[in-house]
Amino acid sequence: MIDVARLAGVSQQTVSRVVNEHDNVAKDVRERVELAIKQLRYHRNPAARALATNRSMNLGVITYALPVHGPAFAMFGIAEEARRNGYATSILSIADADATSIRAAIDVLVADSVDGIIVLAPMTAAVAALRGLDSEVPVVSFEQGSPASSMVVSIDEALGAKLATKHLLDLGHETVWFVGGPPGWMASDSRRTGWLSELADRHRLVNPEITSSDWSAESGYRAGRMIADNASITAVLVINDSMALGVMKALSERGIAVPGDVSVVGFDDVEEARFYQPSLTTVRLDFNEVGRLAVDRVLRVMRGEPAETIPILRPELKIRDSSSAPRPGSVGTVPMGIGAGETAVHAESSL
Repeated sequence: MIDVARLAGVSQQTVSRVVNEHDNVAKDVRERVELAIKQLRYHRNPAARALATNRSMNLGVITYALPVHGPAFAMFGIAEEARRNGYATSILSIADADATSIRAAIDVLVADSVDGIIVLAPMTAAVAALRGLDSEVPVVSFEQGSPASSMVVSIDEALGAKLATKHLLDLGHETVWFVGGPPGWMASDSRRTGWLSELADRHRLVNPEITSSDWSAESGYRAGRMIADNASITAVLVINDSMALGVMKALSERGIAVPGDVSVVGFDDVEEARFYQPSLTTVRLDFNEVGRLAVDRVLRVMRGEPAETIPILRPELKIRDSSSAPRPGSVGTVPMGIGAGETAVHAESSL
């Protein structure tokens, strides 16, 4: 740091402020320091920083079902944001998202001297376990569909399902069927709520939910076979993209065209969704931002800053080729069509 300060012509305190991203540094001074850091290939010493701040420079993460898309990408966002702020991450996976498991996991991480904890277990049982929980370090959780809070990062899952359902109804489908997720997941409850809400707002028929036991493409395939047996179905909202892939596979095997006979909309916008055949209309959720916000809130609380409400993240509908107007005569209303390609519909302007 001494060499960086000398090269940039500033004090070591100024270098420290730039490195720690404080706001009270003039733009030209910040640029000089950043250039000096780059030229000297300066890297912060985690051990020295830990001694100086009396912190371990380590954040704990409690995860449940990490292979599921949402928690997996939120974990990536956590690791990246933690690294950017000079922190390492300790990941502890739990087999059950109940009070006993979560309490035990927090105790283990606190014993390992982590500076803060992020809980990636978006289950209804986990939410109940975290309420009123006392911890020696800040605890921030990811809760899909929860109201805005100072220590909870949330996504408006219900709004995402409303956007998707509205899109299909606006295309002219009389109603929208729903392939739901496994019980106990906040995403299952919130996305179902959004679907039901939009149908109710439009006074449309609500058909029984097609349920599944997990989030896999295989579960979607089984649901797709059920859909194929019902000729009245022209539009389906599937609770995640992997299951939507399975649904489309089952329909294709039965000679049912997507979107010609049945329009399919997914949820999450996985990287592969635009390469499905046809490319998948889906609801995009920014799970990387979930991770970034969680780390940011933990660090702010550690610095003693006010715990302001964390804004709820907004979904975005990605319109691609798997949704279209129903065939003439298949339903009572003939709608306007929609072209191929991809269009982004933002929540703020869609309802």
